Amino acid sequence: MALVDEVKSELAAIDDELPAAKKAQAAAMIRFGGGLHLIQRHIVVESQFDSLAAAQWLQRTIQEVYGHEADLIKVARKTPTGTVERYSVRVLKAGGALALQSGLLDRRKRPVRGLPAEIVSGNIAQVKAAWRGAFLAHGELSDPGKASYLEIVCPGSEAALALVGAARRLGITAKARQVRSSERVTLRDPDVIERMLTLMGATRTAREWSGKRNDGEYRGKANRLANFDDANMRRSAKAAVEASEKVQKAFKILGDDIPENLRAAGQLRLDHRDASLEELGRLADPPVTKDAIAGRIRRLLQLATKVEKQRAEAEQNQ
Repeated sequence: MALVDEVKSELAAIDDELPAAKKAQAAAMIRFGGGLHLIQRHIVVESQFDSLAAAQWLQRTIQEVYGHEADLIKVARKTPTGTVERYSVRVLKAGGALALQSGLLDRRKRPVRGLPAEIVSGNIAQVKAAWRGAFLAHGELSDPGKASYLEIVCPGSEAALALVGAARRLGITAKARQVRSSERVTLRDPDVIERMLTLMGATRTAREWSGKRNDGEYRGKANRLANFDDANMRRSAKAAVEASEKVQKAFKILGDDIPENLRAAGQLRLDHRDASLEELGRLADPPVTKDAIAGRIRRLLQLATKVEKQRAEAEQNQ
């Protein structure tokens, strides 16, 4: 089961909320899951979900809290990637009454395009429940190890702005954005996502998501460090080989006319071609620092370059 499905299962299992919170969640699920439809001048409430547990929660709440019968219908839809199963909760006969009771129709029987005002300005339990309902209806959550996001696809800009306002009341900054033809409300910061999951009631999956994300970050950091160390080793090995070739050339140019300390440093480089400068310094007799051995090899190469240049100038003058 994908982690987003686990979140929805955990949220749908919450059943000890106050009636006002239950109503807020139900209204958000209806609004973000589909909403109101007018069929032959008759209002029908219908919402679709990818979670069976979410659909069952809404069906049960409509019956228990609002007193209306609701049908639960399994809908299979073929897509290029295979068959997708969704679950539709439909209220036919009492659709208009449910729309009024849930606040999705105002007193003048006009559709409310965002969320009912009594929810957005209600108590914190209602605000949390509204976010929970919106997520159950159309929420998405990134898998741990990927770029972090929690996102809700909204039925319109009014619903997106209502959700942003509700998040603000919870102390969370959410961003509304348009992606192609859909309005979305998005959270990106991992700590904010974990907090929102907890506020909605998915405490167990919030910990699981955060734990897996941290594990992924630690593995990624370890891999980056390993790659960094490997690259450093390759660069060091390449530099050592190049230095050995230069020392060998310097010995040919200078012959026996080399100061003993420079000769000893150069010979160490030739005898231990894969060793680091620090290791060469420890191998010297007596041991010297990395900077000292590097300085001696550098002076050896400079001396060879100077002698080679003098010989070239002497040949030109002859």
